Amino acid sequence: MEKVVAEANAVAARDAVVRNRGAAGIDRMTTRQLPEHLSEHWESIRGKLLAGTYVPAPVRRVEIPKPGGGVRLLGIPTVVDRLIQQALLQVLQ
Repeated sequence: MEKVVAEANAVAARDAVVRNRGAAGIDRMTTRQLPEHLSEHWESIRGKLLAGTYVPAPVRRVEIPKPGGGVRLLGIPTVVDRLIQQALLQVLQ
């Protein structure tokens, strides 16, 4: 987990999430708001990750219509959760 929250890895994860853009999660925070949010809250998030107490937010459910009828359910995590997912992915890869 130390590698996941290392500054270089966290910055690369943030840049990847911002570059990918994507829809806001249940908290309605956009990727454009992420850098400012992290500057204020990163130490708290980092501490929770290191302590093993971080709990991801619920995902926002969106229905996408299918061309042949019906809908496809899509789950959209918050941008902070996407950042953590990306940071974990980078370390695992």
